[in-house]
Amino acid sequence: MSEKRWSYKTTPNPQIVNDLANAINIDKALASMLVQRKITDFDEARDFFRPKLEHLHDPFLMADMENAVNRLIEAIENGEKIMVYGDYDVDGTTAVALVYGFLSTFYGNLEYYNPDRYEEGYGVSVQGIEWAAEQGVSLVICLDCGIKAQGKVTLAKEKYNIDFIICDHHEPDDELPNAIAVLDPKRKDCPYPYKELTGNGVGFKLLQAYCYRTEIPIDNLYDFLDLCVVSIASDIVPITGENRVLAFYGLKKLNENPRIGLKALKEVAGFTTLMTIENVVFVLGPRINAAGRIKHAKAAVKLLLSGDYNEAIDFAHEIQKHNLERRGHDTRITEEALAMIEGDEWLINSAKSTVLYKEDWHKGVIGIVASRCIEKYYRPTIILTKSHEKAAGSARSVEGFNLYGAIEQCANLLEQFGGHTHAAGMTIPIENIDAFRLAFDKIVSATITEEQLTPVVKIDLKIKLGEISSKFYRIMNQMAPFGPENMQPVFATENLTLKYAPRVMKEKHLRLELFEEETGAILTAVGFGMVEEHLEKLNTNKYFSVAYQIDENTFNNKTTLQLMLKDIKYSVI
Repeated sequence: MSEKRWSYKTTPNPQIVNDLANAINIDKALASMLVQRKITDFDEARDFFRPKLEHLHDPFLMADMENAVNRLIEAIENGEKIMVYGDYDVDGTTAVALVYGFLSTFYGNLEYYNPDRYEEGYGVSVQGIEWAAEQGVSLVICLDCGIKAQGKVTLAKEKYNIDFIICDHHEPDDELPNAIAVLDPKRKDCPYPYKELTGNGVGFKLLQAYCYRTEIPIDNLYDFLDLCVVSIASDIVPITGENRVLAFYGLKKLNENPRIGLKALKEVAGFTTLMTIENVVFVLGPRINAAGRIKHAKAAVKLLLSGDYNEAIDFAHEIQKHNLERRGHDTRITEEALAMIEGDEWLINSAKSTVLYKEDWHKGVIGIVASRCIEKYYRPTIILTKSHEKAAGSARSVEGFNLYGAIEQCANLLEQFGGHTHAAGMTIPIENIDAFRLAFDKIVSATITEEQLTPVVKIDLKIKLGEISSKFYRIMNQMAPFGPENMQPVFATENLTLKYAPRVMKEKHLRLELFEEETGAILTAVGFGMVEEHLEKLNTNKYFSVAYQIDENTFNNKTTLQLMLKDIKYSVI
């Protein structure tokens, strides 16, 4: 494994830090972290530490919102059949559960639909439109997809007289679909002030606007915020601005009074402590995804809409089985993929990217496998498998590299593609794979830097062990919910030594008693999976520096602070 690069956030202006520390009565290290997050005065700090639902923007600032709400009101007043259509991932399924679940509290002429991952693929499908027509649907609310469905939206209108309201958050093309409304804050002509909503979040804004226009109590909508936070966490969007407000109150709902389906998922997973964004990502997200990956996304939506606890527990057990099956696929395919890399001289010695294809890999886990490959071979990675006589692929990037831009330059070899800077999906004719592999690597090699090919540990601040206290930890924790662009802080401390010899736990993990001579501070640190790389070095180097996060450990009813190690360096930083 290559040595990691430590990347420090820019040191903020000391005068601004001092003023903020004095204004809100915290120490300078904590004030520095706030200024790094663009919080520079008392009012901004108050809004950050105490988010309020009133801070949410006016939904009518979003382009086309007026058209969307007017058409939804018209459909409900006329008793039209409405179909709520969403992608099969966590964002899509929670969005469908949110919009369908909310509308169904006062309107009954509804259907919901998620495309089959394998038969229909991503986005609006012809099968979905035909099914809507068979059910007599005249309005489709399309969530977390649709922004590039120009042809399908036109087909629905011209052949079946079905209108579309699109609620998406992906990058649009220059030409938008000819829908009644296209709600997407990333539209170039959209003045909406916050651009990082999920598909679920855009659906929430539509319902918020509907509540304002129809005078439905907004608290009725806030009852669905636990679905919003699951979407925000699982779609790995920035937890800033509106997402921070929605996530803050969504976690509150999730921990205090979650909907039956989410409560059942938590219980079946054996999760009993307070949920954080990280827990949602690793506990709830994979289980909701498992239904769509292994079976069908409708199973996940049905669970999220369930009003029967026993039924929900049964569904949760079924999804838990699917999740275990996914883990089996994940482990096997990852092993095969790593073996393919290690057996390919070009990939090992020359390539700056990884593109792998095997026709029997399970389509539902190739994105996870791409991420696993990056953990060992740190470079842009695409994993492909056979699907309907073509190859379907999931791509993942490394820090700072525009993956979508590189794929876009190979568009002539692809049938379709979509995604973001750091993750994308694609369909490619199987006969084009070899040409694509070479073309993609040529583009990556020409544009990626050596720095981008080195795993990075992002560090907020350099501090002394002696600065860490229960009060420091308590205030730091109020910066939660943590996630992209507001990650749990990572600190670095230099010139440490060991108080006692390292302890090895379960053959893989390290437990260290760190000693700082300058302050006399002693703190326990845990390094998961660090024995192979660091045990010998710790025994032969007296002084070292550590990068870490601060956590609590409770043992025998006693709670103490401990450090969770990210990396160790054996020279002065």
